[in-house]
Amino acid sequence: MTEEVPVAMVPRAAAVVPMPRSRTAAGRPAVAEEQLAYAHLLDWGMKVGLLGLTVTFAVYVSGVLAPRVPLAELPRYWALPVKQYLAATGIHTGWSWLYLLRHGDFLNFVGIAFLSGVTIACYLAITPILFRKKDLIFGWIAIAEVVVLSLAASGLLNVGAH
Repeated sequence: MTEEVPVAMVPRAAAVVPMPRSRTAAGRPAVAEEQLAYAHLLDWGMKVGLLGLTVTFAVYVSGVLAPRVPLAELPRYWALPVKQYLAATGIHTGWSWLYLLRHGDFLNFVGIAFLSGVTIACYLAITPILFRKKDLIFGWIAIAEVVVLSLAASGLLNVGAH
């Protein structure tokens, strides 16, 4: 099915050229397979991550696991710069939070890390679809995204002022 695309302020000599648009039987715009796969996994990952954040926050505020920094002491640290906060609490940067998961205030990092990794999973899911469809440029871009995001998350690329 083709539709005419309206053009604002078309000069008198120009013509409106009909542009073909792919449509489903119901008249809705067709969505590419890789878009649906990405969206489905992103939707699932967001819901699981949100559930994880909700549960770990409930564990934190309920006191089931003792926090590393007691809730009553937090206001004392709010105004500190990051380096002073880390020194005062004895917390280290990077992936050292994994060793602190027994504390309620660090348990919620699991949900945050999960949500951060969902994009990588989405790119991994669409990569075979892109190559199967012979969309090689986007396939290689998806692989590059996975590599860059994985390296950034790993902490191997230590750049910046931190």
